[in-house]
Amino acid sequence: MTTLKRLVPLGPVPLGRMALDQGRRGRWVLAMLPLLALLPGCSSPNPVLFTVASQDGRVQTGAPAVILLQRIGLARYLERTQIVASAENYKLDVRANDWWGEPLGAMLSRILVEELGQRLPGSTLLSEDGAVSSRPDATIELNLRRLDKDATGMLVLQAQAAIDFRGRDAPVLQNFRISVPPPSPGIPGEVAAISSAVGQLADGLAAMLTAGPAGR
Repeated sequence: MTTLKRLVPLGPVPLGRMALDQGRRGRWVLAMLPLLALLPGCSSPNPVLFTVASQDGRVQTGAPAVILLQRIGLARYLERTQIVASAENYKLDVRANDWWGEPLGAMLSRILVEELGQRLPGSTLLSEDGAVSSRPDATIELNLRRLDKDATGMLVLQAQAAIDFRGRDAPVLQNFRISVPPPSPGIPGEVAAISSAVGQLADGLAAMLTAGPAGR
């Protein structure tokens, strides 16, 4: 048998208590209004997105038929969305609202494949990050150790490259240090200088590929 419980109605809320609660809520809303008014002014502006531009270079012949660019190794301080203006004087100068439009390593791989393809029209260039694969006749390994401005304002690119030619025991190694003056101040000038430096790096890699193992 179901037992019915009698609900006991609550008594009316005293008018004084209701007025007190409403007064507290009113004071809280009034206190928050200045902070709410400041919210639009405190919001961060949308970031400006940048990309490296491909640079044409001298056409060369004699490179291997199929060339694979492996995933580029980046210095840890470059592995960020924000563009690093400088790493001088024991600190990173990072611009909070100036961002790369895509991950830096993937962007540089895309640009270098495009630039090497222009310089070596007799070769097929592939990227490890791409969907197309084939057995390569030469494989490029690249470590990017620096990509920022020095104390004098010059854009500095430092990299180590190793090219492994199929059928050879030891790869061809080369260090690169490229300095480019930015054509204009600020991040736009730095990105333009980076584009020029990456183009010069592509020139050097193309020369290594056309020289072959004999270039050691």
